[in-house]
Amino acid sequence: MKAAVIVFPGSNCDRDCKVAIERSTGASVEMVWHGESDLPQGLDLIVLPGGFSYGDYLRCGAMASLSPVMSAVKAAAVRGVATVGICNGFQVLCEAGMLPGALLRNAGLKYVCKAVDLEIVNGQTRFTAAYQDRRSAVMTVGNGEGNYFADKATLDRLEGEGLVAFRYRDNPNGSARNIAGILNESGNVLGLMPHPDRSFEADLGSADGALLFQSAMASA
Repeated sequence: MKAAVIVFPGSNCDRDCKVAIERSTGASVEMVWHGESDLPQGLDLIVLPGGFSYGDYLRCGAMASLSPVMSAVKAAAVRGVATVGICNGFQVLCEAGMLPGALLRNAGLKYVCKAVDLEIVNGQTRFTAAYQDRRSAVMTVGNGEGNYFADKATLDRLEGEGLVAFRYRDNPNGSARNIAGILNESGNVLGLMPHPDRSFEADLGSADGALLFQSAMASA
């Protein structure tokens, strides 16, 4: 099993993701600098980590979405490689057009950092299968612009097609319909605002994030 974590200028959860994937799945993980034009061969999983890519200038994720490596990320996703954008990575995926909608300033206009209870809305995806019959998980959020927004038609489509993967039980940032994580139409790209990389061992307060990485690897 093999994964890659994309490193942008300003990423600060890249090593967290590397350690979380290694300990959760035993996979080998390569760090890939944003200026690279190619990805390693034989990847089972690509992760765009949290942080503040390019200092969050312009819009969160906007500049990172134009990094050279994103052409290779998009091509891999089209081929069906499991791809996860966590927090800032979710913002990058939306700015790159790989997921619909946008992440806006939190409704309270404050940075929010705390553990959150999540509903596993769709347990039959490439990223949630390991949760089996469970319908709840605990992960950690840490964001100032985690307020998911999309127009009504898009929100209706996401819900109607089973593309909402996770939902907040107590919405910390004002996200439309309490959405915490969504999938693309092919089901192999996940954008998630909470951090599974900060919630993969019991000593961190929750080990629920490990199941997300295990699900992605098991589906490869």
